[in-house]
Amino acid sequence: MAENTFLLQPDPSDPRLSSEVDGIDHNGNRVTTRVVTERPLTLFLNRQEIVTMMTIGDYPDLLAVGYLLNQHMLSPDDEITAIDYDDELGVVVVRTARETDYEEKLQKKVRTSGCAQGTVFGDVMEGFDAIRMPAEAALRTSWLYALTKAINMQPSLYLTAGASHGCVLCMEDRPLVYMEDVGRHNAVDKIAGWMFINRISPADKIFYTTGRLTSEMVIKTALMGIPILVSRSGFTAWGVELARQVDLTLVGRARGRRFVALAGQHRIEYDLDPDAISDDGRHEDENETGVKGDDG
Repeated sequence: MAENTFLLQPDPSDPRLSSEVDGIDHNGNRVTTRVVTERPLTLFLNRQEIVTMMTIGDYPDLLAVGYLLNQHMLSPDDEITAIDYDDELGVVVVRTARETDYEEKLQKKVRTSGCAQGTVFGDVMEGFDAIRMPAEAALRTSWLYALTKAINMQPSLYLTAGASHGCVLCMEDRPLVYMEDVGRHNAVDKIAGWMFINRISPADKIFYTTGRLTSEMVIKTALMGIPILVSRSGFTAWGVELARQVDLTLVGRARGRRFVALAGQHRIEYDLDPDAISDDGRHEDENETGVKGDDG
């Protein structure tokens, strides 16, 4: 495996992201535990208010840009002239060289299956039928086993306070960017924003999520141009159908040496015997299914 060096990764020690709360446990004993901090972030595109999101509050610039991209309010060739963030007001403003007006678009909203009540706008599926993932992309099983172990051993906000999802952008056997949030759609958008700002090509990347492989996850991954989507969790039928439609490789239930692929199987290269690896390296507080943060 390549050296395990993340370009960006969670900082569970950041005091802004969680706080201590007193309570009692199942025996009636007093306990103090850490809980995730939720805060509203209102997003403006130029002079127009777009949405207020509930988020843990880190990387508001990446979240804002990624959200606008995944809602088709920014195009890949748009020039961002400034991103202004006011922490006290909880407001982020993305400014572009192009004039924008999405008043009509903002009237058509669809609530998604994502936790924390994700929202997409009505025309997000426009052009989806024409998407096809790059055929030359590959997923070696040795990469998959190395990635899942490295990600699983990474310190995270989920382990510190729970109630969060993680998403990781990877290349071959190397995890590059790890983002967490109360909703997996926020974590996806942060990575999309990072890719846009840094002009990162998606064609040879792998996307990992701790959440379910729903239609929303497949749509966002496909719109980002990433050909391979992996999760420790399971699938929805529509997620599988959409993945097959655009030839996206969809791998779920990836735990230890086991996984299931339900779409794009032709990209998988079996270069490592599963019996040659161990099932160890899991976080100690994962549940019996081995699924992190699959509560929403």
